[in-house]
Amino acid sequence: MHDEDRTRRTLTAAELDRLLLGGRQQYTRAQVTQLSGMPPDGFRRLWHALGFAEAAEADAVFTDGDVAALHALADLVDAGFVAPGTEASFARALAQPLARLADWQTALLTAAVARDQHGGPEGPGSPPADVPPAAAALLSLLREVQDHVWRRHLAAAVERAPAAPAGGEERELAVGFADLVGYTTRTRGMSGAELAVMVEDFEATAAEVVARGGGRVVKTVGDGVLFTAADPAAAAEIGLSLPERWGAVDRPPLRVGLAHGRVLTRLGDVYSSVVNLASRLTTVARAGSVLVDRELAARLRQHPGYRIEPLQRRSVRGFDDLQPWLVSRCGADDVPDPPERSG
Repeated sequence: MHDEDRTRRTLTAAELDRLLLGGRQQYTRAQVTQLSGMPPDGFRRLWHALGFAEAAEADAVFTDGDVAALHALADLVDAGFVAPGTEASFARALAQPLARLADWQTALLTAAVARDQHGGPEGPGSPPADVPPAAAALLSLLREVQDHVWRRHLAAAVERAPAAPAGGEERELAVGFADLVGYTTRTRGMSGAELAVMVEDFEATAAEVVARGGGRVVKTVGDGVLFTAADPAAAAEIGLSLPERWGAVDRPPLRVGLAHGRVLTRLGDVYSSVVNLASRLTTVARAGSVLVDRELAARLRQHPGYRIEPLQRRSVRGFDDLQPWLVSRCGADDVPDPPERSG
């Protein structure tokens, strides 16, 4: 019985290779570069950029699907959609979110394989006997949902920046950081399951608040989230709403830093001193508060719904004379702040 189980696991691995990779692993590194027409050094850089470990020279681990993907990338370059020399950057931008998605989906696939091994129900139109039916159904449904969500996000991105060049662009944006205060101390005694619940709740809250406010989540990293918004008031509303929505006795408090200015958007990420400034403002913010830079404070003074208060100047890494401004909502009896004078 033990040998039968081992055989079953081996067969399942082979079935999953066919299902996931689109065919048998049959080519070595030298063969796949020859078939794709890609120079060996270029292939290795691209393969590493995609996040995959280097295969031994004699290992036949590449498939017809790998060859087709390399041909497609070459076609993107030849057609002028991807600039020559930027293939590795393109690959990294594509691979990093997909790798994270794949890590999460592994649990779904493992459950589907277990269902197949225990003789799960097979409905009409089931795949051939040598393909795990539940795993095949799962991949088909995931592919359909992922394709639609990707198209939806692409449409939203085009609406935000309809003339964005392929390599990136500079735009006027508000950039926000939000992080959990005392995250390391608060989570030290948590079990893995408890920590997973808190991280999921934090990411879900951040994603909902930012999306409802008309912003975009750039990335989340454990105890923090980086987001952008084109409209200054929208950025302020997102920043104020995050601690309010997240706040609870059993959760570490949230603090937010916001800055406004010219930002380079490239391959889904954002770069500039504005990003660093928002991060530094977050580090000096108190729990539950929202701090902004001078530029965003000046823009928010044009909106009667916010109170803007200057705080003591601070010296932080990269900024020797940082002027934070505390943002809060005006009450019904508050008098709006006068516009800030220049000079």
